[in-house]
Amino acid sequence: MPICRRFENQVAVVTGGAQGVGLATAQRLAEEGATVIVADRAAQATQDAVDRLRADGADAHAAIFDLEQCEGATELYRTVSDQFGRIDVAVHNVGGTIWAKPYWDYTPDEIVAEINRSLWPTLWCCHAVVPYMLAAGRGSIVNIGSVATRGVNRVPYAAAKGGVAALTAALSLELETSGVRINCVAPGGVNVTRVTPRDPAPMSDAVKAGFAGVMEQTMRDTPMARFGEPEELAAAICFFASEEASYVTGQTLFVAGGGIG
Repeated sequence: MPICRRFENQVAVVTGGAQGVGLATAQRLAEEGATVIVADRAAQATQDAVDRLRADGADAHAAIFDLEQCEGATELYRTVSDQFGRIDVAVHNVGGTIWAKPYWDYTPDEIVAEINRSLWPTLWCCHAVVPYMLAAGRGSIVNIGSVATRGVNRVPYAAAKGGVAALTAALSLELETSGVRINCVAPGGVNVTRVTPRDPAPMSDAVKAGFAGVMEQTMRDTPMARFGEPEELAAAICFFASEEASYVTGQTLFVAGGGIG
């Protein structure tokens, strides 16, 4: 249990907060004093996450929005601003590989689906939240990238996460002296239990083999030879979000056991 209270009296939004790294980050933010809004489109999983956080004493609230759409991101941040009067921290964590296979085996629809899941939510959420932070003259955005930018069997996902890192670097230049910082945390392999499926259809043998290849490469390219825990990612995310990182913006930090993207 952290003993510092870096987010006392702050309002933090965590997208994709119903599970895994997002949920661990929401928990850490709440433990350090933040009012936390867990944003996701999976209604039951989001409410379950909020109930779990509240059981631990957190001031947590559910926000059910489809963040692959501009309207969802716009309404999320409008709702938070109207209800809480401020947005101090925005962690954009929506994303995740749907399929794993050689690029030439993806259908056009599958490529679009991967980009929709892992790039658009961060693009839309940054576009929606920045005006509120600019008006306040302060704020911290943390986007979640991935070491998959140099990984096998996930080219569309890698392209999406490469876009997240590029968005972070480029937008930081536009924000420069505004008081708004933006950074990116890029996880390696992380031990998570998914509460929502990657793909509602049964996984084919080819995709199972593709994911096996991903696992093999991830372990080969991770010097610490293990997967990370969600709490280890949350610690890095909360550092970037906090005033301890007040002189850091436009950076991508690989939290990947020594692996880099």
